[in-house]
Amino acid sequence: MQTATAVQRKAARPRADALRNRERIVNAAREIFVEHGSDVPLDDIARRAGVGNATLYRNFPDRDALVREVVCSVMDRMAQAAEQALAETGDAFEALERLVHVAADERISALCPMVSSAFDQSHPDLKAARERTEGLVDEVMDRARTAGQLRPDVGVGDVMVAVAQLSRPPAGLGCLKVDRFVHRHLQLFLDGLRAPARSALPGAATTMEDLRQA
Repeated sequence: MQTATAVQRKAARPRADALRNRERIVNAAREIFVEHGSDVPLDDIARRAGVGNATLYRNFPDRDALVREVVCSVMDRMAQAAEQALAETGDAFEALERLVHVAADERISALCPMVSSAFDQSHPDLKAARERTEGLVDEVMDRARTAGQLRPDVGVGDVMVAVAQLSRPPAGLGCLKVDRFVHRHLQLFLDGLRAPARSALPGAATTMEDLRQA
């Protein structure tokens, strides 16, 4: 299933072979960004994707366009995971657990530096993907909070920061070596989110807007 945002971005490229090439480029870029950061030569991405440089530049005229599409594609999958969790489980906290583990598998820790980079934060594709994803994560957390399963003093920003930090390092080959620890540590964190809370947290619940303004 694809979100409306993903479909809109692909509406202008209906040919199946062109769509496959574009998806190969995005997948290759995501992998290599995780391994080496977002400053890798675009030629390296084309080589890993198995396409020519001309094909890459035809789809993505500059680095910003490619980085933006990678970030949007990850947020699209996060949104899909949130929708699926909400639809498939009657346990609100279980839905939150599933979403957090998906976020780690999507390696959002490696994407955080790119989200805060210099490219256009107001681009309509990025804005739509961000609003949809944040809204769905917020809905998952609201359900768990309403069910009395989630402590009331945490926000979406708290969860996203913890996922990013616990799945570090954000980029480089070392990030692949700590995968076996990530989900274990995330589960420890999730257990700490359960209500009733054992202690009071300092400060206020963190929102995504707090993170953007930090």
